[in-house]
Amino acid sequence: MEADGKIVFFNESEAVAAEENTEEPEAVSRTKPKKKQGKREEDLDGIPVVVVEHSMADGELEDRFGKDGWKQLPDEVYRRYSFTPAKIEVEEHHVKVYAGKETEEVVKAPHPQALLRGSLVSPSLEAAVMNAKYVNAVPLYRQEQEFERYGLHISKQNMANWTIQCADRYLAVLYDYLHEKLYGYHVLQADETPVLVNKDGRPAGSKSYMWAYRTGRMYTECQIVLYEYQRTRNASHPREFLKDFSWVCVTDGYQVYHTIEEEREDLRIAGCWSHARRRFDEAVKALPKQRQNDSRAYLALTMIQAIYREEKQLKDLPADERKTRRQLSVKPLVEAYFTWVRENLPKVPPKSKTWEGLSYSLNQEKYLKVFLEDGEVPMDNNAAEQSIRRFCIGKKNWVMIDAIAGAKSSAIIYSIAETAKANNLKPYDYFEFLLTEIPKHLDDTDRSFLDDLLPWSPSLPENCRKPDKNEMK
Repeated sequence: MEADGKIVFFNESEAVAAEENTEEPEAVSRTKPKKKQGKREEDLDGIPVVVVEHSMADGELEDRFGKDGWKQLPDEVYRRYSFTPAKIEVEEHHVKVYAGKETEEVVKAPHPQALLRGSLVSPSLEAAVMNAKYVNAVPLYRQEQEFERYGLHISKQNMANWTIQCADRYLAVLYDYLHEKLYGYHVLQADETPVLVNKDGRPAGSKSYMWAYRTGRMYTECQIVLYEYQRTRNASHPREFLKDFSWVCVTDGYQVYHTIEEEREDLRIAGCWSHARRRFDEAVKALPKQRQNDSRAYLALTMIQAIYREEKQLKDLPADERKTRRQLSVKPLVEAYFTWVRENLPKVPPKSKTWEGLSYSLNQEKYLKVFLEDGEVPMDNNAAEQSIRRFCIGKKNWVMIDAIAGAKSSAIIYSIAETAKANNLKPYDYFEFLLTEIPKHLDDTDRSFLDDLLPWSPSLPENCRKPDKNEMK
């Protein structure tokens, strides 16, 4: 098989089994990997250490050894994790009030403003609620039960109201700023998933959608992950969200993105090889086990795996060098794959799973080749899918969102949480910091204060950052 002047060999079977939808293959057993040496020390890196000393009084030692008949040897050291459960207190703020004897002027001592007027909620409590629901996927009704165990009576309705108001009033300010920052990147990735919203004015069971947009996987610093709630899946939503973005957006094969690309000259859509691979994986699993390795679907998987394997060797290279090396080592494999697909499509039963996989690849060929021309473009959309998956984990627990206001606030909070995690921050501490700082600046006409609140800002408090274990070694 020839591609760009290079001969590329694939080990294709002479006899190819019929690709039929039959029984599922048997599960493959896996052995548990051995525990890595030094794993305990690695796990303990970065955790604060409290030294607890255990000693004997001089009198006890004299009774045992006689006066001056003993000496101290090096300590034996044992380590144990210590855990302190949640601690609930009521902060009662006493604000001193002063008045002039000769004037009617009244002055109050400086004090933090209430997060929500007339409410008992504090930044630390609301951060805990957000962290539990949007990071740990704990529904509000279960949080209500847990607070009850601590003797704190907070209804899920109160928590919902606090969360929606704090998201709209405070976190939305940073969300909009991150949206602006997103446009400064050369490559974005996008995906979407259905979500049920109870009170959205439509019949019960009508699907809404949560869209996810994030910076490209190749950018390992200053990452942004944003979610957006919309009632439908039509092209108007990504068209509006991406209207000020130029360059490349990596997506699955959903036609909506291709439609937007056709409307614009400054936007290019890149395809996802993981989706191309997935169709052949489904085709192989649908075959009897004894036929799997002789099928065209299996051969397609080996070809795509070869492309992935070659691409993996380039992951640490600068973008320009990655592009050059892709042209030399990856492109011939890609061209050979599409030559093979065109040759084999007429040989498989129409509408079979293998036929669907081959047809998908040919229909997406233009988009699947984009990564070869740009070193900053990943060859799949897995990073965006992972962001969507984290939302889906929470969705399985709370099933549906009650109202549109809750869906929109959820998009904002998930955005802050996932962006924090992508930048190695601790979401709870970051939420608390934002809910403490942003209320101080709501009357500011200049939004430059937000630069100090960005997840990669050097001005963030150290307690917001996860310890870098590599730096500590």
